Amino acid sequence: MESSLRPQLGNFSSIVCFKSAIVGIEDALGAKTAAIALIAAGRSRGKQLATDLSLKEAIGSLDEVASKLRFALGKDGTRLCIVEKIVQENEVIKVYISESLCSAGEAQGSDRKCTYTLGAVWGAIEQILGRRLQGSHTESVLRGSTYDVFEFTALR
Repeated sequence: MESSLRPQLGNFSSIVCFKSAIVGIEDALGAKTAAIALIAAGRSRGKQLATDLSLKEAIGSLDEVASKLRFALGKDGTRLCIVEKIVQENEVIKVYISESLCSAGEAQGSDRKCTYTLGAVWGAIEQILGRRLQGSHTESVLRGSTYDVFEFTALR
């Protein structure tokens, strides 16, 4: 990864602080506008991450993409989430994640969506595959799923 951005505190901060920023943005802008902004911010970060790691269009299989993203976004990287697997079903690419920053500390049954995390994975996948995609958060650990699932389809 990159060198330390802060000499004493390093590159990581608290989930509590980041989630407070998300809630504050939602309170200030409203949930829908905040979701648009957070997804856009995540997409930008995901694209930059893929570029920084020289992943753009350089990977063959979706298993390899999952492995690279697991490293970059997981415990050895930014710690945003764990990319468990990526599969393709017909025209849909499904990304299964766990321990998302967005779901951390949320009560079961919460309607929280993984906006920033969705955006970061979305941007990285677009950059790696070299295709524009449409993405959505379709399953949630907060609502009974084993994983948070993001689904991506190619824009035509």
